[in-house]
Amino acid sequence: MSSDAPGFDRSLSLIAEELESVVERLTSADASAEALVDEIARARRVFVHGAGRSGLALRMTAMRLMHLGLDVHVVGETSAPAIAEGDVLLTASGSGTTESIVRAARTAVEAKARVALITTATDSPLSELASATLVVPAAAKLDRSMTASAQYAGGLFEQTVVLVGDALFHTLWQRSGRTADELWPRHANLE
Repeated sequence: MSSDAPGFDRSLSLIAEELESVVERLTSADASAEALVDEIARARRVFVHGAGRSGLALRMTAMRLMHLGLDVHVVGETSAPAIAEGDVLLTASGSGTTESIVRAARTAVEAKARVALITTATDSPLSELASATLVVPAAAKLDRSMTASAQYAGGLFEQTVVLVGDALFHTLWQRSGRTADELWPRHANLE
């Protein structure tokens, strides 16, 4: 271990600084975040799909959207039905090229569903299929140059997916006018 390696406090500060920078750039960006919210708001059902840590982050979003009362499904779960017209597939892929997600997006489009994408890539197979794309200004998973982020393997992107998911939920919740008490009965009780 290098004696000049940063300690935990500095690592935590670095991550917070990078997240703050991404949030500032996202909030000063165009209307793509609102388009993402609108896609979810008008969906009959929401399907979430991501690989690895991005997929885990989207599962958190699925839970919150369920708390809001939306009909939400995680792709790959045995209880997920077929996607159809009026549905939206919410995806996260830093590269926009993850084969399983591209395949699912093509299936969604063929079924006349819409695709909403969170990515770092402005030009990718997934962005071509998406009706709403939010581009996160973060390093892609394979970018090891340490210029866009000092974190390892897409960490900043995956952290941002969590924040975007929570902001998506919070926006929809505020639009709904429901209270926290009205959402609470949907909270898990089999823990």
